[in-house]
Amino acid sequence: MNATTFETDLLHLPIDAIDVAQPELFRQGLAPRYFERLRREAPVHYCANGLFGAYWSITQHRDIEAIELDSETFSSDHLNGGITITSSPADPQFFPSFIAMDPPRHGEQRKVVAPAFAPDRRRFLADQLRLWSEEILDQLPTGETFDWVDRVSIELTARTLALLLGYPQERCRDLIRWSEAMVALPGSPAFPTLADKMRVMQECFAAFDAIWEERLKDPSGDDLISRLASGAQTRGMSRAELHGTLLLLIAGGNESSRSAITASIVAFDRFPEELTKLRKRPELISGLTPEILRWQTPIAHMRRTAMRDVTLGDRTIRKGDKVVLWYLSGNRDEGVFERAERFDLGRPNARRHLSFGAGIHRCVGARVADLQIKILWEELLKRFERIEVCHPPVRSASTFIHGYTELVVKIPG
Repeated sequence: MNATTFETDLLHLPIDAIDVAQPELFRQGLAPRYFERLRREAPVHYCANGLFGAYWSITQHRDIEAIELDSETFSSDHLNGGITITSSPADPQFFPSFIAMDPPRHGEQRKVVAPAFAPDRRRFLADQLRLWSEEILDQLPTGETFDWVDRVSIELTARTLALLLGYPQERCRDLIRWSEAMVALPGSPAFPTLADKMRVMQECFAAFDAIWEERLKDPSGDDLISRLASGAQTRGMSRAELHGTLLLLIAGGNESSRSAITASIVAFDRFPEELTKLRKRPELISGLTPEILRWQTPIAHMRRTAMRDVTLGDRTIRKGDKVVLWYLSGNRDEGVFERAERFDLGRPNARRHLSFGAGIHRCVGARVADLQIKILWEELLKRFERIEVCHPPVRSASTFIHGYTELVVKIPG
């Protein structure tokens, strides 16, 4: 469908006929307008015949938050359906991981990796991020166009991921390629079939199976794989759980930071007055990450499965129903965020964003994303007056990853 068709559907389709979970709708940047209508007319919305089957859309901030906090009623467990609108325990591309577990197993595995993001480790990471940011920015050309996604967002994210996972820095871009395979929908240009996708994912698993065996023999390192290999609750995990945890750590660490770093350039280009404000008041940089994450929302949704019949608003969700929590919509909820479409560094409640989830499933690596964006922009402000966006960004064709595949920019000479 083209943009005109989507625009017509938005205006004229009966509310019950809307299927917001269409990758092309996200690629064209029109999904937020559909969510605006759903929040207004049907904040708890049932789609009976969606592209990915029947599902409920939860679009208001308060309802999303309430469901996140009720893991007994709304399950994340892999065996109950998992965490995305497309996931299924019978599908070979989906694996169990601690984000796709309910208590108590979720907490047991999460606490093993949490120390990798403790204050002392973050201080070490901050120093390394500073050095990498300086190097990456100093190598950018001036007076000519280049792809910010490739030269900056991916580069910084790949190096960070390799450090966190204990993967060789010289091969850090392997992690990006594997992440892209993990989140891709079969049928996309890069992965025409499920077999194409699984072939690339198996490369990842083979590489980390070898690393896992090494860490089991010597789990004394500070990287995430070493912590899993030394944890009493995790060192005996099945290969399926190990692979699922790798998927979570790699894709989660890549997609959120990479999309947010790119989004910061897009945001300041669309709202140049905010960049002027930041230059005059450098202390506002503390609000940059939460507002970028709210305005962009790198992960568009998480999915839950109802474990009992439950009434939400005036609708009854049945046991076994697929329930999609649209973070992208909750972060634009006008009842919570005034002038929600605007990027505003001074927004007082930006930290109420849902981009990292809420409750027990709140992203364990959230502080790392904050460090990446904050430090990169501290170094960027020292070097460049502005970065010109030369073409509209190319968005991901995904209902899960709300990101960019290309952003052509130029630094004036």
